[in-house]
Amino acid sequence: MRIHELAKEIGIDSKELVKKLKTLNFPVKNHMSSVDNETAEIIKHELDDLNKKEIEENVIEVDFPVTLKDLAVKLAKKPSELLTNLIKQKKFFTINQSLDEETAKGIAYQYKVNLKAKLSQEEELLKYEAKDLKKRPPIITLMGHIDHGKTSILDYIRKSKITEKETGGITQHTGAYQVNLAKGSITFLDTPGHETFTAMRARGANITDIVIIVVAADEGVKPQTVEAIDHAKASGAPIIVAINKIDRPNANIDMVKQQLSKIELVPEDWGGKVITVGVSAKTGDGIDELLELIILQADLMELKADYQRPALGVVVEARLSKGKGALSAILVQEGTLRVGDLCVCGPCWGKIKAMHDDLGHLCRQAIPSFPVEILGLNGVPNPGEQLLVVPNEKAAKDIANKRKEAEEKRKITPSSHLKLEDLYKKAQEGEIKQLKIILKADVGGTLEAVEAALMKIPSKEVKLVIIHKGVGAVNSSDILLAEVTDSIVVGFKVTMDAKVREISRNKGIETRTYQIVYELIDDVTAAVEGLLTPQIKRTFLGRAEVKTVFKLTKAGIIAGCVVSKGKITRNSVCHLFRGNEVIFKGKVETLKRFKDDVKEVIEGFECGIGLGYNKIQEADVIDVFFEETIARRLK
Repeated sequence: MRIHELAKEIGIDSKELVKKLKTLNFPVKNHMSSVDNETAEIIKHELDDLNKKEIEENVIEVDFPVTLKDLAVKLAKKPSELLTNLIKQKKFFTINQSLDEETAKGIAYQYKVNLKAKLSQEEELLKYEAKDLKKRPPIITLMGHIDHGKTSILDYIRKSKITEKETGGITQHTGAYQVNLAKGSITFLDTPGHETFTAMRARGANITDIVIIVVAADEGVKPQTVEAIDHAKASGAPIIVAINKIDRPNANIDMVKQQLSKIELVPEDWGGKVITVGVSAKTGDGIDELLELIILQADLMELKADYQRPALGVVVEARLSKGKGALSAILVQEGTLRVGDLCVCGPCWGKIKAMHDDLGHLCRQAIPSFPVEILGLNGVPNPGEQLLVVPNEKAAKDIANKRKEAEEKRKITPSSHLKLEDLYKKAQEGEIKQLKIILKADVGGTLEAVEAALMKIPSKEVKLVIIHKGVGAVNSSDILLAEVTDSIVVGFKVTMDAKVREISRNKGIETRTYQIVYELIDDVTAAVEGLLTPQIKRTFLGRAEVKTVFKLTKAGIIAGCVVSKGKITRNSVCHLFRGNEVIFKGKVETLKRFKDDVKEVIEGFECGIGLGYNKIQEADVIDVFFEETIARRLK
C-alpha cells in the first residue's frame, strides 16, 4: 500500500501524513513510498496515539455551558460549519443555544482541541500551592449525652488553664477558644452537640481534628452517646473517650468500658485502640492527663498548615449586634488573617475592620487554628460557611454573587443522594462499593434482629454498612448523618414526624419505614440484586391538536395548537402521536399564549407548544401527563 492510499483511507492529506511519519521516525521518503499491511496497521495505531496526545496538549478553557456562537469563536471556525457537523449527528441547535459539556467537547475533539472548564476566580484562589508548612494546634470537639458534663469539662479547662494576665478579658461568643500549655496549644470548639457538628460537615466544614466523647461514669453509655459516637466515626476523626464524674461514689469506670466495647470502641487497656481517660470536671482529676493525651495524639497526626498563603477559615458562629453590626466567629484553617484583609464569607463580603480573640482582646492577626471574632462583613453568614481572603473588591463581589447564585440554585434543585432503585446500576458502574444504612427500630431486641438479617444478605458487588442504629423515631439527627455519609434511612415499626419528613424530602434523603420485616429485607435484597425498579404513576392532564407549525428565532420549531381536552402545562411529560403511533416522548419545553410565556393553557384555547423536536406536523396530537415515582414494595 502506498502512503497516499493510506492517507486517503485515514482521511488526511498525504503530505501531512508524510510529515507525521517522519516525526515518528518511519522510513518514508514521499507520498509514493510503499508499506506492507502490518506496518500500515502500526502507523494507524501510532497516529491515533499522536492525535490523542496533540488533542490533550491543545487545551482551550471555556465556561460551561457555552453557546455555539462562542464555541465557534474559541475554535476560530464559522458557526455554520459547527451547525453542519451537528446536523450530521442529528443534533439540532441554533447559534445562540447553549451546548452542554459533552456536546461541546465532542465538537472540539473533531478540531483536535481539548476543552476544559475554566476555573472560577474562587477555584483559582483555592488552588494555591502550600510552600511553607508549619505545625499548628489541634482543633477539638467535645460531644456526648446532654447531662454528662461536656460544658463542665470545658469550663474547668478554661478557668484553670488561662493565665492571670488573660483573666481580665471577657470571654467572647467565638464558639471556640484556645488553651496554651507547656507542650503546645489546643483549640476547643464549643458546639452545642453532634447535630451542629454534622450540620457544619454537611456544608463542607470538616474542621475537627480529634473528637472527645464524654461519658458519665455513674450513668454510662446512653442512646445520645451512641448517636454522638456514630457522628464522630462518620467524620473519620480520631476519638478519645473522657469518662467524667469519677469523683461520684457510684462511678463505675469498668462498666463504661464494657459498654464502649459493645459498640466497637474497645479501650487500649482492654486490648483495643481507643484512648480512654477518667476525669472529674468538679475536682479537676484527670484533666491534665486528658490534655496531654490530646497533645500526644495531635503530634502523631503531624497537623500542619501554610501560614503564608491568603487566609482560609470557617464560620463557627455569627450574629447581628445592635451596636456593631454583623459579627462572625472565625476559625482560621490556613494562612494568616489580618485586620484590613478583604474577604468573602459565604454570600457576604467586606473588609475586616477589627478582630477580637476569644478573651475579647483586640488583635491584629490570626494564625491557623486560632479563633477570632471579626467585624466588617456586610451580612451574617451561616455556621460552616467558608471564609476566603481575596485580592480586591471586584473579586469579593463576584465570588459572593456566585455563591449566592449557587445557594439559590441549590434551594430549587432537589439534592441528589443515593436511591435504592439506583444501587445496582451504580455498583455495576463501579461508583458504589457500599450501601450505607441508618437503622432505627421500636425496641432493642428488634433492632438487633433486623441488623442481623440485613448483614446476611449476600452480595459480591455491594457491602452493607450500618452507619448508625438506634431505638426510637427517625429524627433530624438521622437525616443530617445520612446527608453527610450518603446513606439511606431505614425504619422498622417506627414513626417520622412531618418536620423530619420535610427535611428528608428537601435534602433528597431516601427514608423508608416498614411494618413487616420481610418487606424490609426483600427491598434491600432486591436493590442489591438490581431487581427493585420504581413504579411510575402517570395521570392524564390534557390533549392538544396541532393546527400549524412555524419557526421562531430563539425558541425553534413551535406547534400552533388548540387544547381539545383538559389542560396543557409547561415542563409536563408528553407524548407526540401521529395516527396511533407515538413518534416522540419528551417534555413541554415552551408554552405560549400569543407572544407571552405561560405556565398552563386550558381546554378550548389556542397555544404555541415547543417540544425541542423539529419534525412536528399538522394534525399531530400531543398528550400531556403528570408523572410521579413511587418506591416499589415487594409483596
